[in-house]
Amino acid sequence: MLRHITIPRGPIELVADLHLPDDIDASVPLRAVVLSTPGSSVKEQIGANYASRLAARGIAALVFDPAYQGRSGGEPRDLEDPYRRGEDISYAIDALSTIPGIDPERIGVLGICAGGGYAVHTARTDHRIRAVGTVVASNIGSAFRSFQPEGPVTALDALAGARAEETRAGELSRVNWLPDTLDDAVAAGLTDIDTTQAITFYRTERGRNEHSTNRRLSRSDSLLLGYDAFHLVDQLMTQPLQVILAGRIGNTGSYENGMQLWKLAPNPVDLMVIEGAGHYEMYDEPEYVDAAVDRLADFYSDNL
Repeated sequence: MLRHITIPRGPIELVADLHLPDDIDASVPLRAVVLSTPGSSVKEQIGANYASRLAARGIAALVFDPAYQGRSGGEPRDLEDPYRRGEDISYAIDALSTIPGIDPERIGVLGICAGGGYAVHTARTDHRIRAVGTVVASNIGSAFRSFQPEGPVTALDALAGARAEETRAGELSRVNWLPDTLDDAVAAGLTDIDTTQAITFYRTERGRNEHSTNRRLSRSDSLLLGYDAFHLVDQLMTQPLQVILAGRIGNTGSYENGMQLWKLAPNPVDLMVIEGAGHYEMYDEPEYVDAAVDRLADFYSDNL
């Protein structure tokens, strides 16, 4: 069962889908999970794959388009602000906790890829979140810092100059999250399996969605370079934690990030490595997604 809702977020609204079990006992309030999705994705993509499966296992699941992206409100478009992505999760919990039939005392979060880092960062200080699940979680800040060939400080200097030029010109610039086609990737010398699988998911009929632009506002990058999704996790994130990793270690850093999170967390409950799976195969390959959701459903049932 799917219900389309809007979430008030200050002066704008987030557009969301609430996935509900088909058979609901109105006398028993539901456990619920808010999903935090990867950078550049919209709710109909990876989030829906997990939310629909959680609902089939009796857990309500809310997935939303982040502010400034997809069909949610907010200007400028295509902004990827990691701090506001965390606030989106808290606003989603505000809305979810007022929906009849949802138990506000049994709300968890599930973060995937960059959304895993956003979920963890939010759970540190929003203790309405009772349990934290992650799938191929990425600390997007450390990832962006590692991608800079001349180092993050040089990159920040260049971004400062670019933003000054944008201000003078009165026009915002955008960059691609990924090459738009496999041919573009080859031309750029990006032929590794993770980049290829990411393009195959996001930019072909396999996973493409018209509301996912594959564009990021350039000024987002200075925010991402200064962000650490796991800052103070060891002191503040006391909730039970589930970590699910792809067994094929690629260049996304999610395996390393997931292991780091597991070691940092004060209350790690379960660690699962799905052998044979790559990072992007965890987005939609039924064999791997079903295995992850089976484990997540047990985790949420035990901890919510």
